[in-house]
Amino acid sequence: MDDTPKVEVSGTDRSDLQNAANNTSNEVEMTGTQETPAPQTEQTENTEQTSKAGDDIILLDATTEAEPPTPAKKSAGFKFLDFLTSPIVEIVIGEGDKKTSMTAHQTLLLDSPFLSEFMNKFESSGPRRIELPNEDVDAFSCFLQFEYTRDYTVTQPETPSASEEPEGATDKTGEELLRHARIYTLAEKLGLPQLKSLAHTKIHRVNGTPRGELSYARYVYTHTSPDDTTIRRPVASYWASRGHLLRHEVQGDWDSMCLEVPEFTTDVLKILMDRKEKSGPAEAESTPRGRKRLRASEK
Repeated sequence: MDDTPKVEVSGTDRSDLQNAANNTSNEVEMTGTQETPAPQTEQTENTEQTSKAGDDIILLDATTEAEPPTPAKKSAGFKFLDFLTSPIVEIVIGEGDKKTSMTAHQTLLLDSPFLSEFMNKFESSGPRRIELPNEDVDAFSCFLQFEYTRDYTVTQPETPSASEEPEGATDKTGEELLRHARIYTLAEKLGLPQLKSLAHTKIHRVNGTPRGELSYARYVYTHTSPDDTTIRRPVASYWASRGHLLRHEVQGDWDSMCLEVPEFTTDVLKILMDRKEKSGPAEAESTPRGRKRLRASEK
């Protein structure tokens, strides 16, 4: 074996060593350059796997970025344009001398499942007319106002002093409470929970008199479902808390209410008994024992 030339080549010539070093350096650099795409390829593979695993998220982000900066205003504008370009529907409310004809855009009325049933029966070339003889004109007009503006205002009584009373003044006749209550029950029938919530909020802002509050209570208990505790519970709680004082101002109406609307009387009594049970259990337990002692002493 001739190992000497190999030793002489690697150790005797500095220029060869320098060249070898340069070649080694070039090989390292080349190796590094070749290995550089490897992490990118791996990252690309991971990205592809991530995109497959979370494909919906990536698509959602891309869609969000592509949308205009103010999509809500545009959609709201287009929606309102749909209202304005939809056919006009005639709605006849009431009967006899109180019959009133109103008009509204059909697309707007489709918010109500109840009214949609009528419009689904319209023929393409026939009249677009809905008759609701049993509905209240003022309540229905407030419904239409709500559909166009997302709010409503009740009609004020036609009295000389009505315009002079400040907002939040006492509802002396109870008519304002009743108007909001009619809108509440209409919203229930039309299937509009947002209008129901708005009417209920406005009810609690009204300052009423005992007579007005009792008229409102009668309407609530004769026009709403027993399961509707949202509006019934505050009424019963109000009279359970203040009825012992307020009933003296409306004694006759109070007696009639308790007799003619037993559900109201039952709800008020339940609240009173629950409060009594929570506040004085010791007193409730002592009463039967006292009676027993009295009976025993009499013997």
